[in-house]
Amino acid sequence: MMNQSTDTIPFARPSLGREEEEAVLRVLRSGWLTTGREALAFEEEFARYTGAAHALAVNSATAGLHLTLEALGVQEGDKVLTSSYTFTATAEVIRYCGGDPVFVDLAPESMNMDPVDCERKIRSLLDKGESVKGILPVHIAGNPEGLEELFDLSRRYGLFLVEDAAHCFPVPSGRGMIGTWSDAGVFSFYANKTITTGEGGMIVFGNPNLKDRISAMRLHGINKAVWDRYTSTKAPWEYDVIAPGFKYNLSDMAAAIGRVQLKKAVELLQKRKDLVRAYLSRLKEADFLDLPAWKEEHAWHLFIIRLREETLSIDRNQFMHILRDRGIGTSVHYKPLHMMSYYRDRYNLKEEDLPLASELYRRVISLPLFPDMTMDQVERVCQVVLETGKSFQAAPVSLGKGHQ
Repeated sequence: MMNQSTDTIPFARPSLGREEEEAVLRVLRSGWLTTGREALAFEEEFARYTGAAHALAVNSATAGLHLTLEALGVQEGDKVLTSSYTFTATAEVIRYCGGDPVFVDLAPESMNMDPVDCERKIRSLLDKGESVKGILPVHIAGNPEGLEELFDLSRRYGLFLVEDAAHCFPVPSGRGMIGTWSDAGVFSFYANKTITTGEGGMIVFGNPNLKDRISAMRLHGINKAVWDRYTSTKAPWEYDVIAPGFKYNLSDMAAAIGRVQLKKAVELLQKRKDLVRAYLSRLKEADFLDLPAWKEEHAWHLFIIRLREETLSIDRNQFMHILRDRGIGTSVHYKPLHMMSYYRDRYNLKEEDLPLASELYRRVISLPLFPDMTMDQVERVCQVVLETGKSFQAAPVSLGKGHQ
């Protein structure tokens, strides 16, 4: 019987070492644990790395998206177009501001928002006299496909474009690093991302007018950073509250980990790419699977396969249960938000409203992918996937005589 504690391959695991431990110890010994010198240095280094004019550290990508939409003036009744095929944070931040998400279906060739459906819905909303504020795309699994078209749409209709780039670091594009040339891009440093701080995020800007508002609102709406208040020799107790802000700042302990991870970003991404190439090579002959297309400009945060369920005698959930029982950690990205009870009921949505997203959800499985994963582990995952698929392939349908 398989020893689960020894033999299970996790779905994801952070890549951390001695350097990260020493960075945290340095902060602990300094006596300054909250936002301070380390967070400021992390922001400066991240801005240089990405080529952004400014970068602001926050305690999650969700916080970063909320702050950005608030700074852009999203309010009650405003419509923001976004993907249904994403984690709930993408849409919930629109609701935080009182706005309404308008879900866009997937492009046929990708898992990202379809620019054609997006424009169709923009025009429909405008024809109804709705207040359409912006577009909030998501780069699923780290693939920025379709971003150029969505950017052009945003400029054509006078809308903001904010990127949920939680999956998409570090990825260059023809115009510069992803996230830096739209109005804003928000990155995640959650535990399973390319670089991690445990919990955390970073906002970068193509629109410099957002910086001051976000900087104040991420810490209670105070117009002076806590580090400045405690280190200034000029009346450090003097500050103003410009608005009822939020508690979204990043601690120095998290930032110290992030600074180390940032130096390893290229190496960590390259490891992911090597693993993906191995997956694609080993699984390419599986006629019961659709595999993601190889792209160099891709963060490969996730490796998502799609079952051709018509060729199998089991469904996706049964397939995943078998993998789990064989010691393979998996996940599903994502159950679309229009199928979740809150959004479904509030906006009276049906599965057929976004047919591609609804259909894809039932076929996808995310396989293990993390930088310290070994090639032997990739081989074992592939072996189990291939054995499972072959064991449950449906018998081909006979067309009978006279059919060619």
